[in-house]
Amino acid sequence: MSIFGVFSRGIVKDNPVFRLVLGMCPTLAVTTSLENALGMGAAATFVLTCSNVVISALRKLIPATVRIPSFIVVIASFTTIVDLLMQAYAPALAGSLGIFIPLIVVNCIILGRAEAFASKSGVLRSAADGLGTGIGFTLALALIGAIREFAGGGSVTLWGGLALTDIHGNSMTLFVLPAGGFVVLGLLLAGINRLQEAAARKHGRPAPEPAAFDCRHCALCKIPE
Repeated sequence: MSIFGVFSRGIVKDNPVFRLVLGMCPTLAVTTSLENALGMGAAATFVLTCSNVVISALRKLIPATVRIPSFIVVIASFTTIVDLLMQAYAPALAGSLGIFIPLIVVNCIILGRAEAFASKSGVLRSAADGLGTGIGFTLALALIGAIREFAGGGSVTLWGGLALTDIHGNSMTLFVLPAGGFVVLGLLLAGINRLQEAAARKHGRPAPEPAAFDCRHCALCKIPE
């Protein structure tokens, strides 16, 4: 697969939220506004891309028996960097995201890409994979955050004072509550599955099976021979 193919796969085909259904904790928790969603996505993309590059560069030096602790040390280092930068230059956003920035260390998307791709691929391909997956994650968060903020408060905040306010006067508090995150995510997943089924039938192909990514398919705890 080409570098562009690796990059684009994480955005569409293997989108971490809409196709692999990973990273649900930050997806549901921080998407009460578009600004929070973009901030979380940017932070995760930075950590994902940088950790993929470093892990790929060191993959032949890391013993298989300690690969997971080694990956976590690398991810934690970049998470600390982005956390400190955010506190210094975007303290309001850092306050809104709270504990979910430090929790990037244990984000299954980042550790999963390190184990499944970066530890087995070259630096350029790993960088493309990290950047593409991060952008896919950010776009998914942004879509959910924009819908929840618009429906819940009648506004959409891109960054600070850059916002559209009083778009409509019928605010629905449900959408900014935790239950609203599940409702929006479920509707989006159902819509995406429906569109994929329609596209498959149009081209004479069988409808794709739902993605089956769970603990039974996880390779993180398997030591390669």
